[in-house]
Amino acid sequence: MSNSSLVNYTKLSPNNSGLRTHAIDRITIHCTAFECSVETLGRVFANPNKKASSNYGVGKDGKIGLYVPENKRSWCSSSSANDQRAVTIEVSSSSENPYPVTDAAYKSMLDLVEDICRRNGKKKLIWFGDKEKTLNYQPKSDEMVMTVHRWFSAKKACPGQYLLDRHADIAKEITARLDDKCNVELPVLRLNDKSGFVKSMQILLNKYIHSTLTEDGSFGPLTEKEVKRYQKIVGYPQTGVCDGKMWWHLLK
Repeated sequence: MSNSSLVNYTKLSPNNSGLRTHAIDRITIHCTAFECSVETLGRVFANPNKKASSNYGVGKDGKIGLYVPENKRSWCSSSSANDQRAVTIEVSSSSENPYPVTDAAYKSMLDLVEDICRRNGKKKLIWFGDKEKTLNYQPKSDEMVMTVHRWFSAKKACPGQYLLDRHADIAKEITARLDDKCNVELPVLRLNDKSGFVKSMQILLNKYIHSTLTEDGSFGPLTEKEVKRYQKIVGYPQTGVCDGKMWWHLLK
C-alpha cells in the first residue's frame, strides 16, 4: 500500500498499532483546534506520552505531513475499530469555535482526500451525516465513507462545526473529481474564448456569487477574475480556467 505523493514532510510517529486488520473504507477528518504547521504536528505525534497520532496532517499553509503510513492504524479517533479502517487526517484550525481552517489548508485537504480515494480504488465518497446509519453501512468495494471523531468520544467536538458543515460538500466535490467523465463532458473555457458556453458560465457566476458580469459570451479579464473568485469560494485551485470540475460545481 502506497502513501500520498502530495506529502511535503514526513516524521513517523511511534504512536500506532502496526498493520491494519481491516481494509481501508473510511476517511476521518479532524481539526487540531490550534493553528500549526506540519512540523509542529510531527513533534507532537513523535512524543510517545501523547498517545496520539494521525496518518496525515495538513498545516495552516497547506503543506501535508505523513506521520503514520496508510497501511498502519493511527491513534486518532478514540475508536480502535474506526482507526483500523479509516485514513485519518488532522487539519490545522483556529483554536476557537467553530474552528475554521485556512483556504490553503482546506484546498490541500481536498486534494489529499481525492488522492487517498484514488489510490485505494474508490470512486465515491459518502457522507450520511448520521452515526448509526454510517456505522451499520457496508461500503461497496469502490466506496469510501466519512466518519467524525465526535461520534466516538463525548468529550470531542472534532472536526469542529466549520469542517462538519462542509462534509456534505466535501463528499460531493471528491465524488465529482473521481468521476473522470466530468473532465470531458463540457468544454474547458479560458481567457479570450467566445461562445454560448461562456455566456452560460457568466449567467451561473452572476447567480451563485452575485457577480455583475455582462452576459455577452466573451471571456475577458473581468470574467477570469470572477472565475478565480468562485474557485476560491469552493476550495478549488484558482486557475481562472473553467474546466469539468468547475462546471460540475456550477451545475449541481
